Amino acid sequence: MAKYKPRHRVKTTFIKVPPTSQEYPFSKVVTFSQPSGLLPTSLLGGKGLMEHIDKTIPSPTAKSFLETYFNPSHKDRLTPGSVVSVTLTNGSFAGVVISIRHQGADSNFTLRNVIQRTGVEFRFNVGSPQIRDIKVISRAGGNGPRDGKRMRRAKLFYLRDQPAKMTAISASVKKAS
Repeated sequence: MAKYKPRHRVKTTFIKVPPTSQEYPFSKVVTFSQPSGLLPTSLLGGKGLMEHIDKTIPSPTAKSFLETYFNPSHKDRLTPGSVVSVTLTNGSFAGVVISIRHQGADSNFTLRNVIQRTGVEFRFNVGSPQIRDIKVISRAGGNGPRDGKRMRRAKLFYLRDQPAKMTAISASVKKAS
């Protein structure tokens, strides 16, 4: 079988962006600077932009979360039905994972908990600088002693309408709090 040969080669050239700071036109207090360093010219045309963003934008903690909890092939990945506690810069929230959206650096997940007989849902972006730590309290579908039952759906939105199932799953949230 013949190897695939591209019809044309993309030549990568770099441009130097001078590091300058300018005053913001509407305020004399605020200054902003141009990005420094080398940028590939192929990014200016839009080619390879998402790969560049996935490599450069997430913080080191967000990268570690993406490589473990939000990597579909990792053994410690999060699955719907797991009970998770998220520590933020201004507090924490614990709940049941009802959905996960795998989109690289833009991945997010939704937690649901019942607080004072009111259902509360939070959607967290994994790359957010607000997230300090993600702690798995109990996993869904694992074989460990603290692991719960495996869920058969990717999105557990039916838990909104079935409070009995929600309280059965989130019993470990109250133990951990």
